[in-house]
Amino acid sequence: MPDVSSVCDKITEILSYDPLHPILFSSGLFLFLFAGLNQKIDIYERVMIQGELGTGIFVNAASVIMRLGVATTILVGADLILSGQIDFMLLFLFLLVGMSVSDYVIGRFLCAARKQSLRKWLVALSLTIDIGVLCYFKYTNFFIGLLNDVSGSDWLDFQNIFLPVGISFFTFQSISYIIDLYKRRIDPADQWIDYLFYLSFFPQLVAGPIVKARDFMPQIRQKPIVVTREMFGMGIFLIISGLFKKAIISDYISLNFVDRIFDNPLLYSGFENLMGVYGYALQIYCDFSGYSDMAIGLALLLGFRFPKNFDSPYKSATITEFWRRWHISLSSWLKDYLYISLGGNRKGKARTYLNLFLTMLIGGLWHGAAIRFVLWGAWHGAALAVHKWTVNRFPSFKKTGADMVPWRRVIGIIVTFHVVCFGWIMFRAQDMHSVTLITSQIFNHFNAALIPQVVSGYGTIFGLMAVGFLLHLLPEAAETWGKRVVTAAPVLAQAVIITVLIWGIMQIKSSEIQPFIYFQF
Repeated sequence: MPDVSSVCDKITEILSYDPLHPILFSSGLFLFLFAGLNQKIDIYERVMIQGELGTGIFVNAASVIMRLGVATTILVGADLILSGQIDFMLLFLFLLVGMSVSDYVIGRFLCAARKQSLRKWLVALSLTIDIGVLCYFKYTNFFIGLLNDVSGSDWLDFQNIFLPVGISFFTFQSISYIIDLYKRRIDPADQWIDYLFYLSFFPQLVAGPIVKARDFMPQIRQKPIVVTREMFGMGIFLIISGLFKKAIISDYISLNFVDRIFDNPLLYSGFENLMGVYGYALQIYCDFSGYSDMAIGLALLLGFRFPKNFDSPYKSATITEFWRRWHISLSSWLKDYLYISLGGNRKGKARTYLNLFLTMLIGGLWHGAAIRFVLWGAWHGAALAVHKWTVNRFPSFKKTGADMVPWRRVIGIIVTFHVVCFGWIMFRAQDMHSVTLITSQIFNHFNAALIPQVVSGYGTIFGLMAVGFLLHLLPEAAETWGKRVVTAAPVLAQAVIITVLIWGIMQIKSSEIQPFIYFQF
């Protein structure tokens, strides 16, 4: 007869949340919670009512899922307390609550103020608080390192500062709220709890997408919040898509190929290094777009709509088009709140090029407190400025691939992809010395004779990479068809699809599922 104590210990282990790997579907906890969710949804489907247009509305589906989120939060919080990490959790909560209080109060005063000078001072105060908090936690040691390098001595000591998860994302959302109020694009939040809800909405809290206040705040005021059959089906499709991209493609090629190349580039040929760069381009896309898909899907299940965050970026034929398709929430935020504030294209061509460069330079620094991120931003800023200059100087060059003849579009896609890939080397490498090693291997030690051997040795990896890029390059009609099929499927069929997918993830993963790349930002 099995030992009851050992059985209980095993169940506890399966359902435990690991703060070092904060992904629900990496443990039995997700399966447990999802099973309960499916049972509840099946019940509510039976009491579905008809809206004015005959659209089915799950009366309490959002409430059920909200309870799921609350239950998960309690479990995670309890685990943090038991593991001795409550201090970090309290710091995170303090920042969220503190920033929400300050910006809510400033926002109320901002709307009541009549003098333009006072309004500007209030905006400046809010930006000082928000950016000051971000700079302290994220960039203190970065600037200490720069000052020590410039002075040639270690006259400043590095600080032991814990970086709160997702601080870059909710800080940018706080800024968007104040700026939108200043420009009278939105009305202030009716209650402080509504603004706190906007900042802390859990699907996108820790890794985006960045949701602008003018896109989200009006949704809080809708009464009632409904989840239509179409929204529910679309949410399930996006969750399935995100899980597949993140847990099957991204994690597998990362653990079994990409990480090895970037950790020791000299151990591999130039061809392997090049494939490692291509692999990372696919990995970061599948990782971050996968997270975004799941965040958008969860929001739909709760009755809220997020803007699209990725639109097949590697189909881009120009660097300008790439930034219209990649991390759309960040690029649009930088455009609306930074590029336009710097003057945009209103102050002459030279100033336009400079504004583009500065915007992406700051965007690079936002991604991480390291010189390689600054150079990555400078690389993209320079590329955008050069493309802008080329379009203005030569009418035959176009802004996007949609305006090009087919052969020029193909060439544009290939060139743009490799411009982006060179930037990814700086983004992923441990330091600039590693960047030099990788590029040197590619250009000086390519060793084409080893290609057949490398391809056969990494057959599964390259096959999965090929599948990932082929799925990425499928026409939009294919994605539309997939959404329609999943949306039209019964809830039971959707649950079976997700269960099979999770089972597949458990079978192919070689070790612990990796945290999302953008958790660090």
